[in-house]
Amino acid sequence: MRKLFDLTGKVAIVTGSSKGIGRATSEALAEHGARVVISSRRQEPCDAVAAAINEEFGVGTAIAVAANISDKDALQALVDAARAAFGRIDILVCNAASNPYYGPMSGIEDAQFRKILDNNVLSNHWLIQMVAPEMVARGEGSIVLISSIAGIRGTPTIGAYGVSKAADMALARNMAHELGPHGVRVNCIAPGLVKTDFARALWEDPDRAAEVNARVPLRRIGAPHEIAGAVVYLASPASGFMTGQAMVIDGGVTI
Repeated sequence: MRKLFDLTGKVAIVTGSSKGIGRATSEALAEHGARVVISSRRQEPCDAVAAAINEEFGVGTAIAVAANISDKDALQALVDAARAAFGRIDILVCNAASNPYYGPMSGIEDAQFRKILDNNVLSNHWLIQMVAPEMVARGEGSIVLISSIAGIRGTPTIGAYGVSKAADMALARNMAHELGPHGVRVNCIAPGLVKTDFARALWEDPDRAAEVNARVPLRRIGAPHEIAGAVVYLASPASGFMTGQAMVIDGGVTI
């Protein structure tokens, strides 16, 4: 039973991992034995996270490779660097996303909508295409897409973002069908509000935070490590019979 969450010898790429959920996820994967590739748009923050992980879990546990998720060539370079450093990729965590527009969908510009879909859906598709062949060849692998509860219910302010996150759930289901016969699992996590920069305006303002927390059965928003734990589960043998699913972690908001 102690080996259910053992990731010793596994290699993970985590996008958007210089802070927030991505950083917490990378640290949790490393704690359970994985080697991790830290990636976000800027190299310096990635270097800092990789250095901290190496200091805590041993030199060679993490490397840092900056990549913009909107750039397919940059993502391929990320995958190539991971293979060059560690020889394989066993776990892909697509955490990076963007939302350049806040307001009703009637006011969103085409370029903003396209950016959301490109960064939040198409980039995940690209990365899956890049890592899946070697997973298929080995007969195992785990891919985790960080979606959102915005993908399962309506919202008057981040509608396009919600559309993209619903698409991520559909992407996971379809890729689970395609890759499942080869032993590769694809799942989503749909967090509610989590204490990250994305929701900073809500949790930094005491009045707004109190209003938000009153609507949550657990009476608080989540913490990054509470999402990271679910990623470890989905990456590990503990979830070996789970694929194509969207795991909701929202303090009970959607119930």
